Amino acid sequence: MKPFLFLLLTMISTHANIVEYELIIAEKPWAPSGLKPIRALTINGGIPGPTLRFRVGDTARITVQNRLKREETSVHWHGLLVPNAQDGVPYLTTPPIKAGTSRVFEFPLKHPGTYWYHSHTGLQEQLGVYGSIVVEPRNGEPIRADAEHVLVLSDWTHENPNEVMRTLMSGSDWYAIRKGNAQSISGAMKAEALGDYFQRERSRMAPMDVSDIAYDAFLINGQKQVELGGKPGQKIRLRVINAGASSYFYLQSSAGAMTIVAADGPPVSPLKTKRMLIGMAETYDLIVTVPKDGKWEFRATSQDGSGHASAFFGSGEIHPAQDPPTPNLYSMDHMLSGALDAMDSHGEMDTDRPAAPYAKLHSPSATTFQKNAPRRTLELRLTGDMERYVWSINGKTAREDGVIKITRGEILRMEFINDTMMHHPMHLHGHFFRVIDGDDDAHAPLKHTIDVPPMGRRTIEFLADDQGDWLFHCHLIYHMHAGMSRVFSTDDQGEDHVPNLGEMAKDPLYFMAMGNIQNHMSMGMITMMNARNDFTFAWDVGFHSDGGANHAPMSGMTAVHNHDDYQYEADLLWKRYIDPNLKTVLGHRWTNDIEAENRFIGGIEYRLPYIIRSSVTLDSEGDARITAMKDFQLTPRLSFMINAEYDTGSQLQWGAGLNYTLTKNLSLITEYDSDHGFGGGIGFRF
Repeated sequence: MKPFLFLLLTMISTHANIVEYELIIAEKPWAPSGLKPIRALTINGGIPGPTLRFRVGDTARITVQNRLKREETSVHWHGLLVPNAQDGVPYLTTPPIKAGTSRVFEFPLKHPGTYWYHSHTGLQEQLGVYGSIVVEPRNGEPIRADAEHVLVLSDWTHENPNEVMRTLMSGSDWYAIRKGNAQSISGAMKAEALGDYFQRERSRMAPMDVSDIAYDAFLINGQKQVELGGKPGQKIRLRVINAGASSYFYLQSSAGAMTIVAADGPPVSPLKTKRMLIGMAETYDLIVTVPKDGKWEFRATSQDGSGHASAFFGSGEIHPAQDPPTPNLYSMDHMLSGALDAMDSHGEMDTDRPAAPYAKLHSPSATTFQKNAPRRTLELRLTGDMERYVWSINGKTAREDGVIKITRGEILRMEFINDTMMHHPMHLHGHFFRVIDGDDDAHAPLKHTIDVPPMGRRTIEFLADDQGDWLFHCHLIYHMHAGMSRVFSTDDQGEDHVPNLGEMAKDPLYFMAMGNIQNHMSMGMITMMNARNDFTFAWDVGFHSDGGANHAPMSGMTAVHNHDDYQYEADLLWKRYIDPNLKTVLGHRWTNDIEAENRFIGGIEYRLPYIIRSSVTLDSEGDARITAMKDFQLTPRLSFMINAEYDTGSQLQWGAGLNYTLTKNLSLITEYDSDHGFGGGIGFRF
């Protein structure tokens, strides 16, 4: 009997540290309270998915079932150091989970902290495929609290994320209009920043903003507000996870200063702050104390000021937290304050709109690497074009230059230089890196995600101590989808090893159309577009022409026509994107002009200072054409358009008009054209 009991106890102890979960990814109608349910992707029936809890030393065994009808899916264990094959990046490290199938992930829990999980397939994260992970230390948290809560922050849009991506690539300013952040001349005058406005345009920069999308709601644990409870005097640990697809948040509490005790999982020396910035994919553990009387608010405010989500602790009279002041989008100095703070380790942390707190964070123990390890420095410039929505590293997308070869065992120092006016939360899979951003380099904090502010710099370093292909990318999901990612591939996988980039190797085409229909003319274009190419059909039709030249500012088309009831000119074009200012143009032109011939054309489009769009083309008949056009944004919805064109065949033509935006897709337009006269109608954009 004793040997049997001994064997039984041995078996129980052997398997006691295996912690099992089942995650079921399915499609169902869902929406935050107060909004109409739409198609969403849920985990175990909800958004976010359940919290997975472990203790250091446990082995996780997680079965992921894909109950989607047609889509494959995936799950990445964000921040956890797992074997490369378990990392969950489809095709690169782990096979995707096909529709109607399941996959079992199994890995040891090596380190404590607050982490999360999410899909790495397409834009499924925006649709709801994310949840939280808590790994407790063997002997409990070094800084104790009376209670704890996991707070998963996220953003919610009622639009299909693929439609969001298409809208961003079209250069539409609708999201800025919708959330009240669109810049205009009248707005600059009110802000006493007219000089800044035109200085920005002179520099050929797109209007400044701190976020790309107008969201319908911001959420904590899938709700606009949650109740946490708590008694006066209790210390509460808030495990805050930013699972937003493209939203930074400012965190603040009406109960007073919060104490940061962990960042991206690892502990940090306690640091008090009144307000702090958290980027996408970052996690922070915060300690708050419940005051004596009342209900107190912990508020997460979107960085662009367009909304917030709330968690309340305590009971009684509500004491609301305060939103930070809205950003001054017209002031370059104000917008670049985060970059200045990033370069100043003595920057004040509790400003109204503080930068990330890295300079003040310190690891409780030394984090330095061995001095005799080989070292290398990489300069990575974060590059992109907000208008075209191409995002890249060192000027190339992942499809164009996706792999960085590294030597197993070397220390890589990465110098990030942000050449854009957007924040980029850069995340490294499979490793923690040291953030070199403060005075005490020996106790640099360990993180897996770091915010690189507009026009700013950051320095990190990590030890390449794990074999495999490890993804590195911007965690603003639409930036990653548009090309801002790389794969670190260790050299010990064989000389012939080539990483499978999966989705990163794709360059999907997006359809878009824009133009107008007026009582005297119609012009527009239909485009199939990817990162570097536009395949465009452009038209210009004049009604009841007087026989003069027909002007088309959108497509750069001018010709002398006959006296039919209508005259047309149509171009089939291939435009190759070189950089934000330059495209090449090649194509063919058709016309019913009795004095012209159908012809081949070629040339360039160039963006001049003050965002004047120009083009120079030559055609197979020996004619040259020069065009220039400019939009003056008078108010957020009203713009004044002016264009001019010189053609060696038809001489100078010009036009001017007004465009008033009604909705995302429609506008009212009135225009005078030197050929067709005055008219008006409807503008469209899809």
